[in-house]
Amino acid sequence: MAENSKTSPIARMRDVVLFEKRIYLSECKTGNGKNYRGTTSKTKSGVICQKWSVSSPHIPKYSPEKFPLAGLEENYCRNPDNDEKGPWCYTTDPETRFDYCDIPECEDECMHCSGEHYEGKISKTMSGIECQSWGSQSPHAHGYLPSKFPNKNLKMNYCRNPDGEPRPWCFTTDPNKRWEFCDIPRCTTPPPTSGPTYQCLKGRGENYRGTVSVTASGHTCQRWSAQSPHKHNRTPENFPCKNLEENYCRNPDGETAPWCYTTDSEVRWDYCKIPSCGSSTTSTEHLDAPVPPEQTPVAQDCYRGNGESYRGTSSTTITGRKCQSWVSMTPHRHEKTPGNFPNAGLTMNYCRNPDADKSPWCYTTDPRVRWEYCNLKKCSETEQQVTNFPAIAQVPSVEDLSEDCMFGNGKRYRGKRATTVAGVPCQEWAAQEPHRHSIFTPETNPRAGLEKNYCRNPDGDDNGPWCYTTNPQKLFDYCDVPQCVTSSFDCGKPKVEPKKCPARVVGGCVSIPHSWPWQISLRYRYRGHFCGGTLISPEWVLTAKHCLEKSSSPSSYKVILGAHEEYRLGEGVQEIDVSKLFKEPSGADIALLKLSSPAIITDKVIPACLPTPNYVVADRTACYITGWGETKGKPSSVIPMRDYLPSRCPFPTMFKTWPLGCPGSPFCRWNP
Repeated sequence: MAENSKTSPIARMRDVVLFEKRIYLSECKTGNGKNYRGTTSKTKSGVICQKWSVSSPHIPKYSPEKFPLAGLEENYCRNPDNDEKGPWCYTTDPETRFDYCDIPECEDECMHCSGEHYEGKISKTMSGIECQSWGSQSPHAHGYLPSKFPNKNLKMNYCRNPDGEPRPWCFTTDPNKRWEFCDIPRCTTPPPTSGPTYQCLKGRGENYRGTVSVTASGHTCQRWSAQSPHKHNRTPENFPCKNLEENYCRNPDGETAPWCYTTDSEVRWDYCKIPSCGSSTTSTEHLDAPVPPEQTPVAQDCYRGNGESYRGTSSTTITGRKCQSWVSMTPHRHEKTPGNFPNAGLTMNYCRNPDADKSPWCYTTDPRVRWEYCNLKKCSETEQQVTNFPAIAQVPSVEDLSEDCMFGNGKRYRGKRATTVAGVPCQEWAAQEPHRHSIFTPETNPRAGLEKNYCRNPDGDDNGPWCYTTNPQKLFDYCDVPQCVTSSFDCGKPKVEPKKCPARVVGGCVSIPHSWPWQISLRYRYRGHFCGGTLISPEWVLTAKHCLEKSSSPSSYKVILGAHEEYRLGEGVQEIDVSKLFKEPSGADIALLKLSSPAIITDKVIPACLPTPNYVVADRTACYITGWGETKGKPSSVIPMRDYLPSRCPFPTMFKTWPLGCPGSPFCRWNP
């Protein structure tokens, strides 16, 4: 092509092929940073950078027009003049024309701290096994895809540390060993500065250096260097740059807030209650936006009006996707930056409403979904903005399926709404005026309910039902279809509070009846219980593949729901045949059972919640394991439901530890 610029018109031709170019941005510099193309946009003193393309408050010598190859995009730190102290930027402070940025050095064949910025080419584990490529799903399927973590430099099969581990690691090419740490030597030079530190809570508290040493629940913190009562690897040796002194609350691994292990042998760890930083914060950093009010880590915000004034710290969309930082252009380029909207509170990746939309939203870190509304609710008149727990996905019962509302993303919505959120009438799906289209028609999608001009979601769009519009200037828009009000049963929320099984009890505890209402009993059609499983929706059960070894015929099995003991089934128990079964094909010990009819959701039968695809389970997340088994003093014919001591996921993601989750692990083979 003759031209290649941001302002050139796009030449549309029929005989071209679309290729995708992926650029992985490093948030560290090599040398003086002349080639740095990261997204840091603050000076080392915390002042926000001025956009390179504007002339206020400072008239720039270096601009995108004069230096088109210098990467002068947005207000990102750059080094267009090859300054030996670079990168730098013009500042938004009228009194300071420019200042240098605090960009860490990229580490090549050695690592500082925990190797977060290691970009070397070592590609073997400490035991000598070759690393699996990050872009590959063989021999181990995983969620650490380069496209999902564009700033982590997951190139080739090089050892990296994308998730706050003590040092770089990789998945291995050995099918029998999922992952292992790499042997990266530590650098002998001093580590880079970590930026300003605080005696109060700012953001997630990763730079908190105060002396609070008691958890929010009142437990005294265990010393980081100690291994009693709790063994762990969050030690000063493994995290030398995280200031793990004494037993002070810290956040060495990117948790939602500072935390610590406790001196109570029954409570492994807990968050700490750290006072939030106020406007008088003493630090080398200038606060660029109002600090959110003090809140506990589990709090869920609410908003007033359309949420333009919302300044909370929620950063998750309605479908569970993580928000993209407002200063980042990856994976989505946009104009909603702090420089363009200085009064909108565009801090970090928090949900905001800079353009007066109907509620707070954000760009997502999923390259396939540009933006979504956030998982927030409106405040009630008496409600303050930090008192609500996150909304939990509703599970439709089999009772009231109203046509004027939708479940989930509305793919099955068959109501008669026919106007967009802007009030524009929808174009009929079979019509070709004013917009010609061929993908979504009644002929090409006969089961999608594309009748007349009703709002539909034939492609499973996460934002919900939509339609082509009758406005010639707007091809399509979304429809304002409300979520259905279901029964009061939410996935993952039992109506009966589970008992707290004391830790260290071998074999677990007999559970309180119906406190784990998603646990099912899998049985042969004409015999008793032989395996367990989990109800994940009214029609689907998740179980282990090895449970189905004796027969591949669905008619051989049935599912018992709402039971507490094998033979004393009691009131409210449901017995449903299996109509289809699906065994995971790549070797993981997982299978899905489709029920012949949907389970009736009651206080004794409630599905468990499933995470979104590639969901990363945080390190030390509490996990409960339930199953069926005998206890002392009980007849062998009685197999009561049991719950097992709460444990912690030993690594930041279950997908990193076990292939496709728990059902394939040796523990779960015992009796899922």
